[in-house]
Order: sequence, then structure tokens, then C-alpha cells
Amino acid sequence: MNYVIENFRRNPLSLMALFIIILLGVTAIFAPVIAPYSPTEIDVDNVLAPPGLRHPFGTDELGRDVLSRMIYGARVSLSVGFVAVGIAIMIGTLIGAVAGYYGGRIDSILMRFVDIMLTFPTIFLILAVVIIIEQNIWTIMVVIGLTGWMDVARLVRAEFLSIKEREFVQAAKAVGVDNLRIIFRHILPNALAPVFVAAVFGIAGAILTESALSFLGFGIRPPEPSWGNILTSGKDNIEVAWWLSLFPGLAIFITTLSYNLVGETLRDSLDPRLRQSR
Repeated sequence: MNYVIENFRRNPLSLMALFIIILLGVTAIFAPVIAPYSPTEIDVDNVLAPPGLRHPFGTDELGRDVLSRMIYGARVSLSVGFVAVGIAIMIGTLIGAVAGYYGGRIDSILMRFVDIMLTFPTIFLILAVVIIIEQNIWTIMVVIGLTGWMDVARLVRAEFLSIKEREFVQAAKAVGVDNLRIIFRHILPNALAPVFVAAVFGIAGAILTESALSFLGFGIRPPEPSWGNILTSGKDNIEVAWWLSLFPGLAIFITTLSYNLVGETLRDSLDPRLRQSR
């Protein structure tokens, strides 16, 4: 932990990214307090109003305050990111742990299933599922999670293949400790570092995926605000309302960049091979 803190101190850009992530989290939690207006409040006298004192980020085609919708949209985007990645981590960790620990035929079957899942373009697979079932935030979370666990499974499997050969695992087997206890009490805690890094990168990917789905009209539906559907309004009014594209686009860019920067710093800190090369 001390090495992680020191690594962030040596990297001002990653420290700033971590601050942005924390700030976004606080903004999402306290959105009802921070937002100056309700995200669905319509002001017919200020339709497509440019940024000003009354509406710092302008208004959309219905007169709704863009800043308020973006603040509530942060809650949606971060919720999707965390829940979807949580689902992906649970599935990937379980499959990777079983495959890596037992090996043999079980490993071959599970890894072939992973390979099959990887052959499907993720965005098209998500689109196919979302079109069939009801579109809401919970559907988006679950679908992204169910289509994003494969890389985690491969990471966990690789860690288990390495760790299960170490002396403390062999000693546990020798004294008759059951397999489930060995997997979850002895090996898994030592295999979580790359999983944690993958989760940080996964949040950025899930936010991008949700934004893309909402932009295409297959994600979060208005009037519920999302950075993606705000961008859709920007696309429809690009010639007269540049702010509808600029501000949500910057929010998506800065958020995903921040998670990627923090993920890279964590990877450099937690990977012993990278630490030894410094």
C-alpha cells in the first residue's frame, strides 16, 4: 500500500485523475443537492439557450438545464460502470479460478467457452440483447457485465496456474484442506491484484459502452439523463447548440481518461515485475 501511495505521489497526472474520480463520485452521490435544477424541469422560455449565468452549460431542445442533466448523468454512468464491472468480476473470477485450479479437461472446456465468447464483437452482442429485452438502466448494467468477464477470467486463470504450485498451497493440500477453502482462502486473495487493476480499466470501458448505447438510442432512454443521450441531442442540434456536444463529450473523455490513468498507475504499483524493473 505504501508503494501505491508513493507511486501516485510521483505521478501528478495520475494523482489529478484520482482526484477527478473522487470528485465525480461525490457529485454523483450528492446530485440532488448539487444540481441547480431538476434534470427534467422544462423552461420553455430558454430553449437551446447558450451557456450563461442562469444556465452555465446552456439548455437543450426542451429547455432543460444541461449542467443538471450532466450531474445526474454522472450518477447513471458511474452506476453502470461499477455494477457492470462488479458482475463481470464475479463471473470472471469464478470461471478463471475453477479453470486455473483444476486444470485438465475442466480448464479446456471453460477456456474454449471463453474463446467462443471473445469471438463475438461485444458491442454487437450487447445491441442484440438490448434490442430483444426491455431497455432500462438495470438491463444495461447486467448486459454489459455479462459480456465483459472474459478478460478477467483469463487473468485469474493465469494467476491460479502460477500460485497453485507454490509451497503454501501444496502444504495446505498435504494436510487435507478442502479445495474450496484452498481456492477462496489461500489462492484467491493472492490473485486479486490484477483483478483490481482490470476492474478500474473495466469501469472506463463500461462508461464508454453505456454512452455509446445511449447515443445510438439503445441505452438509457430520455427523460432520464445520460451523457450518451445528451450527446444525441447535441448531434441533432449541432449547428445551433454546440454546448450539447462539447460538455458531455468532455465529461466522457475526462472520466475514461482518469480511470485509465489510475489503472495504469495501480498496475505499475501492484505488478512485482514492473516494480523490480524500476
